Amino acid sequence: MIDKTAELCRKQKIIIPTIAQMKDPATIPASIQNRLADVGLWDLDPVNLFRVTWKNEPVSHGGGFNHGNWIEFPSSLTGVPARIIGLCGKYFPTGSHKVGAAFGCLVPRLVSGEVDSTTQKFVWPSTGNFCRGGAYVSALLDCKAVAILPEGMSSERFDWLRSIGAEIIATPGSESNVKEIYDKCWEIRREKPDHVILNQFEELGNAVWHYHVTGSMIEELCEQVGGGRHNLAAYVSATGSAGTIAAGDYLRTIGSDVKVAAVEALQCPTLLRCGFGEHRIEGIGDKHIPWIHNVRNTDVVVAVDDAHCLSLMRLFNEKIGRAFLASQDVPQETIESLELLGISSICNLIASIKMARYFELGPEDLLVTPLTDSMELYGSRLEEQRTLCGEYTERDAVRDHARCLEGVAIDNMRELGYYDRKALHNLKYFTWVEQQGRTADELHRLWHPEFWKQAFNQAAEWDRQIDDLNERVGLLG
Repeated sequence: MIDKTAELCRKQKIIIPTIAQMKDPATIPASIQNRLADVGLWDLDPVNLFRVTWKNEPVSHGGGFNHGNWIEFPSSLTGVPARIIGLCGKYFPTGSHKVGAAFGCLVPRLVSGEVDSTTQKFVWPSTGNFCRGGAYVSALLDCKAVAILPEGMSSERFDWLRSIGAEIIATPGSESNVKEIYDKCWEIRREKPDHVILNQFEELGNAVWHYHVTGSMIEELCEQVGGGRHNLAAYVSATGSAGTIAAGDYLRTIGSDVKVAAVEALQCPTLLRCGFGEHRIEGIGDKHIPWIHNVRNTDVVVAVDDAHCLSLMRLFNEKIGRAFLASQDVPQETIESLELLGISSICNLIASIKMARYFELGPEDLLVTPLTDSMELYGSRLEEQRTLCGEYTERDAVRDHARCLEGVAIDNMRELGYYDRKALHNLKYFTWVEQQGRTADELHRLWHPEFWKQAFNQAAEWDRQIDDLNERVGLLG
């Protein structure tokens, strides 16, 4: 299969980046960087595989690389003295860092010869951004993609998937209906043997990519903003597929005192209370513990009210809301940057404020949280809120600021002990062993740190295989 993949790459002029190059784009060959000067960030051009990195210049066309994009939220907005920094995902192709997770799931299978890109279809089950990332990476690699996502997700997701020619399967429900996605995957497994399921909730490639690329980006960010990595107090991440939170595993290797917080919707408090429900925070799946969530390295669970996320979405993006923030001495630069927060990013910001208050963090303490995507993907949700709630007023702004920022408290949080973590780990049994074909022995192995050490060390072998394939293709010489 390697020979067939190499032939396809040669024909389509595909060169695949290594994990090391995604971490440090300065190591990307000059010939490739020159090609990028004529390519848009979202263009379906194979050279955009090299833009699967946190370090793209924040422009829509022809950008090179920088040292990352982030927002430091001032105390005038957060109400806490701790330094909360959001790492911006908007400047990935597709507008979300989920394209990195998709790369981590597909490319290692291609370069190892495990799959045949010329005959097989690749299925991307997701509540939104992951299947978009998967469809995009598939298109750049000339692979056929099938996107599975709930029918209730934002219209922007469906429109874009259609625009790049992905096959779409819409399952019942919305953000909280992950099981329905799994059910469709099992149907495909039974009936379509030429389809390969790339399930972000169990694909270790998702976690491995974030461990190395997102983790190292945050380490560098801490050095760049001042204070250094030793001042990193907490990493705060909505769990979703539990890929992004794997950066916390990396950060624990550079600072054993770093608190790793897993964030979920209060309306569906699976980690907090073994609960269930339905919520409106797009970007967070729930009702189960993802297979790839190393719960042993999670210190705190934080639940956030979805109503607060939608309220802040309006405060941050409505003209009257922005004017009110300015009256509260929030810098104009910060106000203009708030469009870089999508709904799950707002959730992460609220959770970061809760963490700062819970641990009484001060001005020397850094909290870092990923901003998965931006409002560019949620314009329809803003219009929906206008239709449902009416025009945004100054009274609304005062209320939302008081309730959702000033009023953020330390309720609905759970600090985890050893057996709390093990209990959450054991919950995986009911999804993954009883429903998804995993074994109890696999679950036991997943608890031990050595398993994760070996998993994360796979990146070096991936890079070797990528280099070997690129050499076969012969386009770099």
